Amino acid sequence: MKERVLITGASGFVGYHLIKEALANDLEVFAAIRKSSKIDHLKDFDIKYTYPDFGNLQALKDNMIENKYDYIIHAAGITRARSAKEYNQVNAGNSYNLALAALESNIGLKKFVLIGSLAAMGPLNTLDGIITGDTTPNPVTAYGKSKLLAEEKLKSLTALNYTILRPTGVYGPRDRDIFIFFKQVSNRIEPYIGHIEQKLSLIYVTDLAKVAIKALYAGRQKTYNLSDGNFYSRYALGDFAREALKLNTAKFHLPVNFVKFIARIAEKISSLNNKAAVLNVEKLNELMAVNWNCDITPAKADLGFSPAYDLKAGVTETIKWYKANNWL
Repeated sequence: MKERVLITGASGFVGYHLIKEALANDLEVFAAIRKSSKIDHLKDFDIKYTYPDFGNLQALKDNMIENKYDYIIHAAGITRARSAKEYNQVNAGNSYNLALAALESNIGLKKFVLIGSLAAMGPLNTLDGIITGDTTPNPVTAYGKSKLLAEEKLKSLTALNYTILRPTGVYGPRDRDIFIFFKQVSNRIEPYIGHIEQKLSLIYVTDLAKVAIKALYAGRQKTYNLSDGNFYSRYALGDFAREALKLNTAKFHLPVNFVKFIARIAEKISSLNNKAAVLNVEKLNELMAVNWNCDITPAKADLGFSPAYDLKAGVTETIKWYKANNWL
């Protein structure tokens, strides 16, 4: 009989790759989605769907008892919200409720893996140094703070066997965030904010999916920072995208104050429509941060983490997928 894994955020970009990797490892997958989720891209997977109410602890416990999961990978969350309260409720509150329900339902859950974010640690303010497990967290956005709060809430459940994964910027096939930049490059435009020197880190989505599955069986009550093990200049993503697309671009730098002005306008328009802005002033704190380089040595040692893709290889595969699927 196959072991069962509940994957939340299953209809999303990372969720798709988690499902694919879980099935490749002979797990029975329960995909947690909303009734309104678009799931056409999941139709070829042999999976079961479930619709947990993260705000209802009893309903969550009933779901656990009914389906008797062996593992949970919690990837559901939001990267855009209308307020810090909304970030905290979804990213921290829902994570805590799900973990608490797993404990209180007494289903014998073997591991709870939380897909967190390096934003919970925050960037370094100098090009020197590297983010390690001992670095004092200093998130610079409400999003990052909510992911840190999720970690703290999870750690308060001392009987829970958990692993927290903190990936840096995740990219790859089906991503719609970094895709925006690739789309601009495909239009021969390569914009940057200001002129500061940066150390950026990224991780290819299949590498994240593979280590998430490995984390089901290794590590106990620990947190791991994840990247592809390298750091890159602010221009590397554009350089590799241009190379993969075989074209030249007009590279230009937007004044910081101008971008902040645009972000404020976007915030006001979104607020009037009761929506979360894609670009906001606070998000610039992450986009313009100096150093996101992080140490992945503990994940290599404990989880057998071995990134297969550096940025050049990952961007090449990603661009190939976008073109094959008519995104570019």
